[in-house]
Amino acid sequence: MSYQQIYRQSIDQPEEFWRDKARALPWYKFPQTILGKDGNGIDRWFVDGEMNTAYMALDHHVENGRADQLALIYDSPVTDTKKRFTYRELRDQVARMAGMIGAQGVSKGDRVIIYMPMIPEAVIAMLACARIGAIHSVVFGGFAANELAVRIDDAEPRLVLSASCGIEIGRVVAYKPLLDEAVEIAEFKPQTCIILQRPQAEASIIEGRDKDWYDTLAKAEPTGCVLVNAADPLYILYTSGTTGKPKGVVRDNGGHAVVMSYSMNAMYGIHPGEVFWAASDVGWVVGHSYIVYAPLLYGCTTILYEGKPIMTPDAGAFWRVASEYEARAIFAAPTAFRAIKKVDPDGRFVSKYDIGCIRTIFMAGERLDPPTYEWATEKIGKPVVDHWWQTETGWVIAGNLQGIEKMTMKPGSATMPTPGFDIHILGEDGGVLAANEHGYITLKLPMPPGCLPTIWGDHPRFIEGYLRRFPGYYVSGDGGYVDDDGYVFVMGRIDDVINVAGHRLSTGEMEEIVGKHSAVAECAVFGVPDELKGEVPLGLALLKDGVDIDSDALGEELKQLVRSEIGPIACYDRTLIVKRLPKTRSGKILRRVLRQIAAGEEYTVPSTIDDPASLDEIEETLKEAGILS
Repeated sequence: MSYQQIYRQSIDQPEEFWRDKARALPWYKFPQTILGKDGNGIDRWFVDGEMNTAYMALDHHVENGRADQLALIYDSPVTDTKKRFTYRELRDQVARMAGMIGAQGVSKGDRVIIYMPMIPEAVIAMLACARIGAIHSVVFGGFAANELAVRIDDAEPRLVLSASCGIEIGRVVAYKPLLDEAVEIAEFKPQTCIILQRPQAEASIIEGRDKDWYDTLAKAEPTGCVLVNAADPLYILYTSGTTGKPKGVVRDNGGHAVVMSYSMNAMYGIHPGEVFWAASDVGWVVGHSYIVYAPLLYGCTTILYEGKPIMTPDAGAFWRVASEYEARAIFAAPTAFRAIKKVDPDGRFVSKYDIGCIRTIFMAGERLDPPTYEWATEKIGKPVVDHWWQTETGWVIAGNLQGIEKMTMKPGSATMPTPGFDIHILGEDGGVLAANEHGYITLKLPMPPGCLPTIWGDHPRFIEGYLRRFPGYYVSGDGGYVDDDGYVFVMGRIDDVINVAGHRLSTGEMEEIVGKHSAVAECAVFGVPDELKGEVPLGLALLKDGVDIDSDALGEELKQLVRSEIGPIACYDRTLIVKRLPKTRSGKILRRVLRQIAAGEEYTVPSTIDDPASLDEIEETLKEAGILS
């Protein structure tokens, strides 16, 4: 069947479509009610199905011929460590850890916070929670104590699993002092913390609360899989909220398992037994979906990488890993490839490794700007596929679906809607806009399986944040348009649109143009206050390594580029050269904070920031340019 036939079936006959996809999984009791409503009136999938996600991901494969296939490969250049786990070995370790967790009084429905680095024990802990029906909430290792405390108070975990430290390039980050401070700050007190001691840093143990990981695990007995309902929560994952309080995105077991399994081939073109590498972190949704759950549910081998795209040891790190383990695909954020491009603009490190195993490079997590797409396509020599999704959806909303029908790429576009996602572009009044008109990207209800049904402990916030503005639609928070061919263009968050003398202009479109310049490695464009026009755009540009260009000359060239493609109406006049851009740990540029700094407003340093000192540098740069007094 063609993409259009499959897509139309998913929209016109959703229950039949998803019933068919659910049959690919080993249920304890196959669902009879495919689509129903919960007590809040929210659409829920497979509501009477009975299952266990860990069974589907591990035990089922062990029992059906994959016991000796590699399930998990751990590669840590920062510790010079490599490990491999077959499906049988991983199943056995998960079963024993599930016994360890259960021995702490944790049972079905209880919450467990996992505050750990990118090590196998983090993956095993997630699967062990799923095995006994506990709800895990992974918090990115090294998050500030206050942010961890907020999550402890919200999730109210019976148990916290942590490690003594994480390892960044050139430094060791002690986790235990942060955990101790978080528990001290939090109103809710977890009963137990189990600490894995890493040789790079030894953590102190608090008597009566803390336990040693290996000692506790050695006493544990393996335990079996607990039956859960398809609508029971699998995990809570916190994402930033506009009010400052993180939102606990809830993911159910049944819908999640179905779409994870389905997407491995439909989106990524991967087959059971092949190696898939999502170069992310288990603290993010990409790590949940495509390091841990989807590859294992589908019978693939997944890579867990504790390192960076550069400096571990060089800009060839990605190509070494892909070559060594014969990965069929790499999935990472565009910022990872921009980092590689900055250090290795000519792609010389690519040729050092045989990457013939790679079929496709996938990018998501932020907008893939055309210059990065074109660089990656040319230098890596592999098809580059952009796709768009969110923490809230858990899987891809729009993409070039490699397992259904490969389509011509349009730089800057995420290609077509994924089956199940009914995308509409709405205007301020809620009316559906015509092709090529910019507006709110929304999803007509019901959304497909796997998407969030609520915010943990705060359903009114879920309604207010996603459903109230346009009744019958989920509001993604992103703006963009659909062109005449049906291709989806995601231009950035709604608040990345600036108003210049009454004209609404996309800063994402300007970034596209600025990023095309041969000297620019990465850039950010955002609005700054202007007495006459209300707002005008300002560009910050990070130059490629080895580039030597006069800043005034570059600024003039970029001004003319934007004017030639958008017109004088854009009022793009200034570009400042910077040494680094403030980003989250997942690589997203903190544009809202940049706007606040430039406007002289008070701002909160986000807990997710990778390098807080970069904000001070930006402030200095804006003062030197006369934008800040």
